[in-house]
Amino acid sequence: MFDFDQYLGFLAFLTILTIGFWLMIFLLTFAIPYWVFGAAIERLKEKKAEKKAAREAALNE
Repeated sequence: MFDFDQYLGFLAFLTILTIGFWLMIFLLTFAIPYWVFGAAIERLKEKKAEKKAAREAALNE
């Protein structure tokens, strides 16, 4: 059926396929949402700090 070299190649293919599958699952369910929501929260904090600084500058004038 399979020679030993073909068997090793098939196992390497399955290993790479499996690693790629779990990497995509990890990226799509954890890493990318974490990055997107973290960046959005940081941007909201920056906007809030800018508004507070502008408000304090207007009060001090």
